[in-house]
Amino acid sequence: MNSGVIVMAGASGFMGRRLQEAFRHDGFEVRTIGRGAQNDAQWDDDLAAVLDGADALLNLAGRSVSCRYTKKTADEIFSSRTETTRSLGEALARCPNPPSVWLNASTGTIYRDARDRPQDEVDGELGTGFSVSVARAWERELFDAPTSVRKVALRTTIVLGADGGALSPLINLARLGFSGPQGDGDQVFSWIHLDDVYCAVRHIMADERIAGPVNLASPHPVTNRTLTAAVRRHFAGRLPDRGVPLPRWSLEFGGRVIRTEPELVLKSRWVEPGVLTTTGYEFAFPGLDEALADIAKETPRGLLRVQLG
Repeated sequence: MNSGVIVMAGASGFMGRRLQEAFRHDGFEVRTIGRGAQNDAQWDDDLAAVLDGADALLNLAGRSVSCRYTKKTADEIFSSRTETTRSLGEALARCPNPPSVWLNASTGTIYRDARDRPQDEVDGELGTGFSVSVARAWERELFDAPTSVRKVALRTTIVLGADGGALSPLINLARLGFSGPQGDGDQVFSWIHLDDVYCAVRHIMADERIAGPVNLASPHPVTNRTLTAAVRRHFAGRLPDRGVPLPRWSLEFGGRVIRTEPELVLKSRWVEPGVLTTTGYEFAFPGLDEALADIAKETPRGLLRVQLG
């Protein structure tokens, strides 16, 4: 699929903005669904109208998980994913000419904390806890939706890119000298460059064999210890070779201060892109060093703006 019409829902965030730009650059017409009047449709409109005649649907809607999991924020995280996915499924069922493929955001956090072996789409073991419960409910809404279009759950790992996302807080810590291992430093960090997110989405859209869960992850994950050293090397200039480590207690305390959960750093996410590799996808940035070197070219000096929940 080299051009056509794509509908993007929840496209105002870090990933959504860059993917919109890339699709438009490549000649696609992009229709958006969201909360603001600038979108082609809002969530309380007739979504079937904006979906009719499109070639693909990409749903990225969901409240940021970079926050403390209070009752209020937990409810918002859950409902912002499940209710929007349910609405899209119902709209597709009413659509006279629905898109041929529906790609819906999910998360690599659905797998268990893994340090013994990678988790792929076939043999991966699902975990427990709040984040996993959200992910399972999210995917259930997708796969139970009353429409026969091809459905893909994008189990996305940590997305690395310039001007936002999970990398900016790590860069700030490195530039302040706190660039040592976080926790014990041995937890696995699965990641993917933002450009590979876009190219993988294009690959999935074009390959009609692909359906079900798809892990969006580089084939070369690293430990947290390796990650923090690489961030220090690419973004922290002439700081000492060894940054100050952040033990578990400091992350738990800091999480309360900046209103986020230490799980986002401490969980070992070892996610393998089995479907992508077996269907012939070639990563533009398979290794962390080359990914960070590319991102560094677009990253300004000094402390970066970080959106906290």
